[in-house]
Amino acid sequence: MKFLKKTIIAILLLIAGYFAFIYYVSYSEGIRAGELVKFSNKGVIFKTWEGEISQGVSEAQIFKFSVEDGETKVIEDLNKYQGHQVKLTYFERYKTLFWLGDTQYFVTKVELNNKKQNAKL
Repeated sequence: MKFLKKTIIAILLLIAGYFAFIYYVSYSEGIRAGELVKFSNKGVIFKTWEGEISQGVSEAQIFKFSVEDGETKVIEDLNKYQGHQVKLTYFERYKTLFWLGDTQYFVTKVELNNKKQNAKL
């Protein structure tokens, strides 16, 4: 009986450690720029914020990203800058967590990419 309890506790700790690692440790960080072509709130049970920027003319140059619900300023800015050239600051997780987003890339900051568009807004 003690062995079974210790085994179950060890398995639960491993699972908790795995998810903590996936959530808190970033694989990479960076900045991407392009035209914001899509941003939406999607899902049935787990609503997530998903978007795309076009970094060129071909389909291969589309950068897909997610935004966590707690990033309200980022969500507001992305809704406001639809169709504009933007610069996205992001981090990449090792794996996707379906309740947070469809991608491994999570945007933490949004800026307009040039001064001409700042004057328009």
